[in-house]
Amino acid sequence: MTALKNAARAAIDRHADELIRLSERLHADPETAWEEHRAAASVPELLDRAGFAVTSAHLGLDTAFHASFGSGPTKIALCAEYDALPGLGHACGHNLIAAGSVGAALGLAAVADDAGITVEVYGTPAEEGGGGKIELLDRGAFAGVDLAMMAHPAPVDVAEARPFAVSHSRISYTGKSAHAAAYPEAGINAADAFTVAQVAIGLLRQQLPASARVHGIVTNAGDAPNAIPEHAEGRWYVRAETLTELAEVEPRVLRAFEAGALATGCELTVEPESKPYAEFRADEAALAAYRDNALRLGREFADDAAASRMNRASTDMGNVSQVVPAIHPYIGIGSLPAINHQREFAAHCVGGTAQRALLDSAIALAWTGVDRAGVPREPARGGQS
Repeated sequence: MTALKNAARAAIDRHADELIRLSERLHADPETAWEEHRAAASVPELLDRAGFAVTSAHLGLDTAFHASFGSGPTKIALCAEYDALPGLGHACGHNLIAAGSVGAALGLAAVADDAGITVEVYGTPAEEGGGGKIELLDRGAFAGVDLAMMAHPAPVDVAEARPFAVSHSRISYTGKSAHAAAYPEAGINAADAFTVAQVAIGLLRQQLPASARVHGIVTNAGDAPNAIPEHAEGRWYVRAETLTELAEVEPRVLRAFEAGALATGCELTVEPESKPYAEFRADEAALAAYRDNALRLGREFADDAAASRMNRASTDMGNVSQVVPAIHPYIGIGSLPAINHQREFAAHCVGGTAQRALLDSAIALAWTGVDRAGVPREPARGGQS
C-alpha cells in the first residue's frame, strides 16, 4: 500500500506545475453555470495527454465531460467543478476543485493496474445553483461507482461535509405599468409584491426551524422611477437540514410570495432552477481514510466551532452521496478573515497557500482511492433523493 501511495504522489508531483497553471487559468477566466465552455475544454486536456478516454458534452450536457482510465474492479470517481459565481468570479475556489480532482486522477492512473482501479473523472457544471450533478445522475452518470470524491476550498480544513438541503427558485411578478405621477391608479406594482413577500418571509423566520435558511435577491424591479414596475424578478433559496424538512418548510415560504401577489394584484410565477440539492451522506470508511491521509501530509483540521460553518454549505454532491459512497472534505487555504463567496476569498484561491492546498488535496484524494481499492463493493444505494 505504501508503494502504491508513493507512486501516486510521484505522479502528482510530476504534474504539479501543469496543475497549478490549470487552476490559475480557470481563476483568470471565470465562467458561470452552464456557460463553462472554455473550462470544459481545458480541464480534461491533461487527462487526455495522460491516456484517459475523454468524452466531451457528456450525456448531452454541453459543458460536462467524462474521462476514464484503467479497467480494474474498483471504480473511483473524481468530480471536477469549474463554474464561477456571477459577479464574484472564483470566490468559492472551483478552480482548485477542478485542478485537484484532475491531479488525484493522474495519481490514481499511475497505479491503476497494480491497485485494480478504474479511474473516472466527471466534469460537473453548474454547481452554483444549477444542479449539474443532478442532471448527470438523471442521465445515468456514476453507475457502478465505488467511491466518488472531491475536495472543496474553505478557510480551514474540515473533513466531513454536512450541507443543508436546498431548493433554488426563480420568482417573478407581473403587474401593469403606468405613469407613476399622472395615472398611479392604473398601475399594478410588481416591485411592491416583492416588498410584501420579503416582509412576510422576515416574520415567518420566527416560526421556522433553527436549521432553516431563507435568502435571495431581487434581480430586476423596474426600469424607470416614473413608471410603475410591470415586471419584477428574483432568485430565492430555501435551505433545511434534510430534504424531508425542506419539503415542510418550502411551501410556507412560497405562501409568502403568494401573499405579495394577493396584496398587489400581480401574477406570480415560481420556476425551480434545478431539482433540490440533498443533504450529504458521507462514507465513513473513506472519510476516516481521507482524514488519516491528510494528517500524514501535515494538514490540521479545525476544531468543531470553526468546522461547523463552511461545511454546512449546500452542494449537489449531496445528491451523488445518496446514490454512491462519497466524501466531500474541505481543504483550507488560510484565507481568514476572508470566507467563501467574498472577493477577498477569490484572491486567496491563487498563490502559494492555494497551490499547497491544491496539491495536498490531490494527493490525499488519490491516497484515499488507493485505500478503497480492494475493499468489497457495498450493495448499491437507493435511488436518488
